Amino acid sequence: MNVRRLILLVTGFSSFLCTAISAQEPAKVVEQYVRAVGGSGRLSKLRTLTLQGAVASASNASTDGEPGTFTLDVKSPNRYYLELRSGQRAEIFAYNGKSAWGLSSPDAPATLLGPDALQLEATAVLAATHLRDLKKNKIVVAYVGTAKISGRDAIELEFTTAVNAKRRYFFDATSHLLLRESGEIRGAPLTLTYDDYRPENGIAVPHKIRIQRGDAVHEIVIDRVAVNEPIGERVFDFPRKSQVQLPDLKKLFAEIEANQKALDKLRENYTGRKASEETEYDGSGRISKVTREEHTFFYLNGEEVSTLVAKDGKPLSAADQEKENEKTRKRIEEIQKSQAKKEKEREKAREEGKESKDGDEPGISSFLRACQFINPRRERFRGIDVLVFDFEGNPEYKPKNIVEHVAQELAGAIWVDEAQHEVVRLEAHLVKNFNLAGGLLASLQQGTSFTFEQAFVNNEVWLPTYEEAHVGARAFLLKGFRLGEITRYSDYQRFSVDTLSTIIKPKTEPAANEKQP
Repeated sequence: MNVRRLILLVTGFSSFLCTAISAQEPAKVVEQYVRAVGGSGRLSKLRTLTLQGAVASASNASTDGEPGTFTLDVKSPNRYYLELRSGQRAEIFAYNGKSAWGLSSPDAPATLLGPDALQLEATAVLAATHLRDLKKNKIVVAYVGTAKISGRDAIELEFTTAVNAKRRYFFDATSHLLLRESGEIRGAPLTLTYDDYRPENGIAVPHKIRIQRGDAVHEIVIDRVAVNEPIGERVFDFPRKSQVQLPDLKKLFAEIEANQKALDKLRENYTGRKASEETEYDGSGRISKVTREEHTFFYLNGEEVSTLVAKDGKPLSAADQEKENEKTRKRIEEIQKSQAKKEKEREKAREEGKESKDGDEPGISSFLRACQFINPRRERFRGIDVLVFDFEGNPEYKPKNIVEHVAQELAGAIWVDEAQHEVVRLEAHLVKNFNLAGGLLASLQQGTSFTFEQAFVNNEVWLPTYEEAHVGARAFLLKGFRLGEITRYSDYQRFSVDTLSTIIKPKTEPAANEKQP
């Protein structure tokens, strides 16, 4: 057999092997990886993993020829810390289970937002679980195709989290080990390529890593591996030297709540528009339906009253618009009746010398009681100075109502305009499944998340500007569903709620009785 024939046979077999594996379910590829790394049993006991090494070489990077160091700390269930230093320069990405942050010297560390935060959270979950328990973590895996990585045939899979963050993983078609993972963060692709796997406590660990970010490439040689050695939570938290002393949160939150109640009446002087996009996903994580709507809205007794005016980019017909207007009229009547009923209950309570209670209505006080707050820092956000801190459920507190039960299962970060005593941004996600009526009524799945932002309008009132929600749920023991919704608020104008005509006027035709800002 000549050399050429041998090469053809080898490459042909590799191609066949790649095609055969790709024809299988993506879950099979992940299963083969888990076995190759050490098996599900060993990985289930892997709580922490630390890789430390030196930068052997760097190209297209500002290193000034100085030696560099590399550290990667991973901790179950979702902690992640990657640090790359070269001379006086450093780049760090971290996720502490509540918020993500990054540092690119000489800039100060900063809390990551939006896609960057979601990407780092996905990186943390996948790394800390070692691709196990994907279903439990609401992660969908899909086959992408085949590729060549460092001359090796590879299977490319895409992992999508419950908040629609995506990462690409490439697995060796022969050894089944991970060759590469990639995703984009802070405006540039971040790719880690792995090589030279060796057993460490029964776990296959790469001892060579190539990190490419933009046009900078770093070759890392790992010289220390620690398996299941203690890693403190402080490693993943926002740097202590950049933190500030947390103010009296009870006082701050009381001021925020009192301020919000006062602003509720001011909100009733404003109308606006909102555009929403709702995306439904099937069981494989693919988009099954997208709905786009536009509403006009105003506030009444602290509640938002909205009217549909367009769907999928098209204004409603006159007949459909009148139906929507009628729904709005009924909604207004319901709110007014509800308000009258509450007033009667409060009056009766006062006559009986009792204090009226609002039951399970959400409020800042519930949030304060059910959560604990850490990692305070001051940053710039949307051009203003804010106080940022992480929060998580307080395990020592016994919740008294459903609002406090939900709050206790949340983790995330909050941005506060300390001077104005207002929440500027809030990010939160469920750290585990939350069942209503023991799961018989409904169940919100772990990873369900929401983001909220508001801004100071006309130097007078705080109004919402952006909302984003990613929901995984199951209702009445039926099949679960996943959806995401993004809402953007705009076109705020002052007006008087005298007639319903003001809420359905096109944004290019202000109502006659509308007071222009």
